[in-house]
Amino acid sequence: MPEINFLDTKVAFASKNNFALNKAFLLFKLMSVPSLVKVGSGLASFGIKAGLPINKLIKLSIFEQFCGGETINECQVAINNLAKYGIGTILDYSVEGEESDAVFDQTCQEIIHTIEKAQADKSIGFAVFKVTGVASFELLQKISSHAELTPTETQNWHIAKARILEICNKAAAINQPVFIDAEESWIQPAIDGLAAEMMQKFNTKMPLIYNTIQLYRHDRLAYLKASHSHATKNGYMLGVKLVRGAYIEKERKRAENLGYPSPMQPTKAATDADYDAALEFCVQNIANIAICAGTHNQESTELLTQLMQKHGVNAAHPHICFSQLYGMSDNLSYNLSNAGYNVQKYLPYGPVASVLPYLIRRAQENTAMAGQMSRELSLIAQERKRRNP
Repeated sequence: MPEINFLDTKVAFASKNNFALNKAFLLFKLMSVPSLVKVGSGLASFGIKAGLPINKLIKLSIFEQFCGGETINECQVAINNLAKYGIGTILDYSVEGEESDAVFDQTCQEIIHTIEKAQADKSIGFAVFKVTGVASFELLQKISSHAELTPTETQNWHIAKARILEICNKAAAINQPVFIDAEESWIQPAIDGLAAEMMQKFNTKMPLIYNTIQLYRHDRLAYLKASHSHATKNGYMLGVKLVRGAYIEKERKRAENLGYPSPMQPTKAATDADYDAALEFCVQNIANIAICAGTHNQESTELLTQLMQKHGVNAAHPHICFSQLYGMSDNLSYNLSNAGYNVQKYLPYGPVASVLPYLIRRAQENTAMAGQMSRELSLIAQERKRRNP
């Protein structure tokens, strides 16, 4: 397998014409100013709630950078553009923060539509969903803390599990892999239990259901190994999406406010060490583990390619894929694909108002991740200079 040059901007931005490249440069430049992101996020949230006509402005700026569209059909342009460069799509209905049975049922059906869409379009490798899209956050918290449920809550839990079973049944019926996203640590035990149950039921012949493991938690490497042991003993294949994590400030703040030990790693270096150790463990056990390495970290990405070479694992091995968020780290995605690796872009979609929390997180994360932001900007600037010396 050839060595990959992740700084090859000609490959990284081949899909963008000059207008799109300049637009991305301007957007990332704006997002590199924390005060602007803070004010902009607040104004966007207020404008949406107040019914101000700002949807179009959001849609033509940050939404277009990080999302595929408001509907599955609107995503087709992005799906096709990625496919031209050998990059698959992870279709993600990113509506969140809703708490009614009607919305849960609607979201369940929309997730099933994404699974059907994936079966119909081979450019879509995976569907994905959050359990909080189909079940109450409060209920998941009670299940996770082993609190006693009221009769109504017990009934609601049965209904929530039925929705998840319906989604996974559909995925299994048409052999379409689906990711179950990780969420906050205080509801994660309930999600882990559901994911293990679904994997044991449906992953007997091939990896169809994947759980997500956030390695910024200090207990998750041990959890990965325990999950593999459980899968081996019970005769099913473990499917895992490995990520660093998305709720770090929220997790630390809650632990501090409620006076319990933080589940977070003590340092960024500790997170990186566990993430890389998780990659190594998975490659060593690749016969019965399927992984999606969800990372924007170039060092971890390079490590996984090296581990694959070391253990004689083919670049296109069906049990390994790399993934980055749509609109970010194209230097990783496009150069990996160019070298023959399995690459999938995480493509969120949904109504602008409903996807806004996701977009605000992206903007805030990019501002907080100074290294990532400067990398994105410098790579785009490098490509602009290459095109116009």
